[in-house]
Amino acid sequence: MSKLRAAGRSGRGLQQGAGDVRKSPRRCRENVSSHKDVLPPVSAQQSAYHLFSHPAEIKAFRKNLLAWYDKCKRDLPWRKLAASESDTNRRAYAVWVSEIMLQQTQVATVIDFYNRWMQKWPTLQALAKASLEDVNELWAGLGYYSRGKRLQEAAQKVVSERAGQMPGTAEELQKLLPGVGRYTAGAIASISYGQVTGVVDGNVIRVLCRVRCIGADSSSPAVANRLWDLANALVDPARPGDFNQAMMELGATVCTPRAPLCMECPVKHHCRASCRVEKELEFASRRLLGQAASSFPQAPDLEECAAAATGICSLCPPASEPWDSSLGVANFPRRAAKKQPRAERTATCVLERRGHRREPEYLIVQRPSSGLLAGLWEFPSLPWGPEQKEKQQTEALLGHVQAWAGEAVARGCLRYVGEVGHVFSHIHQTYVVYSLLLGGDPEMASGGRDKELERPAFRWVTQAEFQKSAVSTAMKKVWKVFEQQSCEGRGPGKGCKRKRGADPLHAGQLKVEADCSRPLRQLSLEAFLKAPTGE
Repeated sequence: MSKLRAAGRSGRGLQQGAGDVRKSPRRCRENVSSHKDVLPPVSAQQSAYHLFSHPAEIKAFRKNLLAWYDKCKRDLPWRKLAASESDTNRRAYAVWVSEIMLQQTQVATVIDFYNRWMQKWPTLQALAKASLEDVNELWAGLGYYSRGKRLQEAAQKVVSERAGQMPGTAEELQKLLPGVGRYTAGAIASISYGQVTGVVDGNVIRVLCRVRCIGADSSSPAVANRLWDLANALVDPARPGDFNQAMMELGATVCTPRAPLCMECPVKHHCRASCRVEKELEFASRRLLGQAASSFPQAPDLEECAAAATGICSLCPPASEPWDSSLGVANFPRRAAKKQPRAERTATCVLERRGHRREPEYLIVQRPSSGLLAGLWEFPSLPWGPEQKEKQQTEALLGHVQAWAGEAVARGCLRYVGEVGHVFSHIHQTYVVYSLLLGGDPEMASGGRDKELERPAFRWVTQAEFQKSAVSTAMKKVWKVFEQQSCEGRGPGKGCKRKRGADPLHAGQLKVEADCSRPLRQLSLEAFLKAPTGE
């Protein structure tokens, strides 16, 4: 949430226009009372319609939300640890790990990774002693791999510079720990230490924008500042950690991006977006019942932002994006259009040999220590230039793998396997997959980075070792398509599950070449024509 940067404000109550009574249901007052706990003053471009009108409302909001959370919260492992762990350092560490893993990742995916992580490294000290290779191996498949690296770096910093003592406030956590931003710091401090500070993540943004009809771009500085103000003012001073978790739980399970469960929402009576939907439905129902036109208003009586009509409210949706009745509360939040990921193509070679025990082994090389998928392992790969022809690319790929092949490799032995697509946060990557089976006895063991040959660290691994290595989800997709073709090439047999109707030859992709040094994995004509058995 780097765009949700804002000056830290720690108001513990809400008071905007506390002494005012709305005289018209279509407009709200914008005067600010002199209550001792107030939000920062409303700017000329922000209406109090988007805030809370009275302290009693915020108390009711807290009460209803926490009662629902106590009854309906999910049973999650990090919540158990936070509730049962008496040592504040271990409790903060447990919450910290969960918050880093949950960034851009669904809860269902995180649970298994979290349990295995905490079993292997139950303390900061244990994580600080781990190797980056071990961290990457456990993180593999979780995505956004730099998170695991930064988490370990921060743990090492706490152990070496602070004798294992975690920073004790949200401000210190954000300042001292790499990879810990404002949201993560607030979550750790409120849940682990009971610090009265709000949090703003994607779920909280959605709840707040709907509750107060905030329709401007939530990533803009002005809107982000106001959202943090609201979060800090709403948080329950008696149960800050539970309140913050309740807000996130509400956004994740009820106030969802699409098809929100408004009838189950514990704070729907405080939700301006829900109120608008109900009034529109009531209005439509009355019209369907055929009430006399003379006694029926031309439009529903809606409470609106007083500044919206002038077009100066910085929290309202832009005039070019009016309310869409078909969306209901899902009109909020509004976000700027996402930038489309750029398309890239990469040639990848699954290089295979027979190991000392005649078991198939596959070459994987380590990526650079910085950048995309830093430090992870992959099959030898080369970016595919936009102007390169296939022949040029295969020749370049052969030259790239020559350093590990240990023998002259004929171009005809490089086999096309297929293409695999994978979407990173900013790249739509297509891997053009080839395979190459080496002959002769194994000549090269695994090795470290070779600076003279400008060759990265590499190692030969079995299939089982590959699956346990720190490889990305994209490389596991590459392996899957390679394995599928290998099974189809051998025909049905032990360990292969060929689907009926599949073309085992892939339209000539397994063409026989006379200059290859090893037998090619393809069906004989007799085997090809033979009916499959055992299916």
